[in-house]
Amino acid sequence: MREFLSICLRRAGYAVEPASGGPEALRKLDGDSDFDVVVTDLKMPGSGGLDVLDAVKKRAPSTEVIVITAYATPETAIAAMKRGAYDYLTKPFKVDEIEVVVARAMEKRALVRENRLLRAELKGQYHLDRLVGKSAAMARVFDLVRKVAAAKTNVLITGESGTGKELVARALHQIGSRPDGPFVAVNCGAIPEALLESELFGHLRGAFTGADRDHPGLFVAASSGTLFLDEIGELPMALQVKLLRALQERSVRPVGGSTEREVDVRVVAASNRDLEGEVERGAFRQDLYYRLNVIQIQMPPLRARRDDIPLLAHLFAERYAAELGKPVPILAPDALRALCEYDYPGNVRELENLVERAVTLASGPALTRDLLPELAPRRRSGASAEVDFPSEGLDLERLLGDLEREYLLRALGRASGVRKEAARLLGITFRSMRYRLAKHGIDPGEETPPPGALPPIDGGSER
Repeated sequence: MREFLSICLRRAGYAVEPASGGPEALRKLDGDSDFDVVVTDLKMPGSGGLDVLDAVKKRAPSTEVIVITAYATPETAIAAMKRGAYDYLTKPFKVDEIEVVVARAMEKRALVRENRLLRAELKGQYHLDRLVGKSAAMARVFDLVRKVAAAKTNVLITGESGTGKELVARALHQIGSRPDGPFVAVNCGAIPEALLESELFGHLRGAFTGADRDHPGLFVAASSGTLFLDEIGELPMALQVKLLRALQERSVRPVGGSTEREVDVRVVAASNRDLEGEVERGAFRQDLYYRLNVIQIQMPPLRARRDDIPLLAHLFAERYAAELGKPVPILAPDALRALCEYDYPGNVRELENLVERAVTLASGPALTRDLLPELAPRRRSGASAEVDFPSEGLDLERLLGDLEREYLLRALGRASGVRKEAARLLGITFRSMRYRLAKHGIDPGEETPPPGALPPIDGGSER
């Protein structure tokens, strides 16, 4: 049986080390070889199969052990599984049966090794405060954060929703020169306009109905620390003027007050809008934009940093397993493949939600594909569509012209009529944009077409 299994497993592509019994097996385990899988009989002279199992788990806990026996009882099966056996086979068995079990054990071993490497990477150089990534795009972000963290310079963080802009702001604070100071975050779009001035600059008692006590405001609360203004593009125009004055004078005047109060605070702002385009169409003050945009950190979308998906997925799996009191699961290849091929319109936040869902639903040691919802894979560049040629043929010039015109209108609609931003979305120069608009007789204010069969315009998509 030993010789027969050795031949079968070698033919299946494995390197095999046979041993005549428990003592010889233990000697080989004590050598320099690192075994992925051990297949052992249960009843043997000297050291039996359970002794071998115990010795393997003591020396190399990640090595998988498969126990085979002709004397199967529920008690011995339970004992083997409780002591860490991967599987338990009863003689006689078919060759393909043990080959399947060995292949699965090898796959689990590979998954454990891969997850161990991911854990090591998370604790190594691919980590900055709570930011995680090993892609070139995130390496640039890490480098810029380290360079400007110690300064008090205003920073503007841009990028799509869910890319981690607040994490960058917190990293700037934590590794900066004043990490012991307060970090105060406010979402400018979540506070009613009537209350926003009071929240930012404070108010005196009696300044308005309901003001029954003095309120220092967030600028004062963040003194000697960092004030993070999220979604700064939502700030009303009237408050933009007051914010500009506060940044220039480094002082604030509370609502109902007559004197200025000096503040020592670093301001970090963030927006998922194109603020330069907002300036061009008059929705955001140019002088405030330049005051905030001393240093700009552009956060890449997750689809542009796919190398980071395994690292992030493992981080989230570890986090939510700890919250639920579960052992840290391994990421099965089919699940990881599906996660890496998805485009993530919600970016890192969406990936986190998917992993949290999988960990919550998981009942075994691995996160498998069936624990994830249907995920549309990314669109492949250069994919050809079927074309139905009419009998009279096509007018290719007219067809391409109509297609170009519709994309121009869609881009203008997405950019709220700002030609420079529309040109960026289409990947063309501003001069080319003007030429094409004139060619098709398009006014930038023309109404955009309703959604049709064309794929959506996405300035961050891969080319």
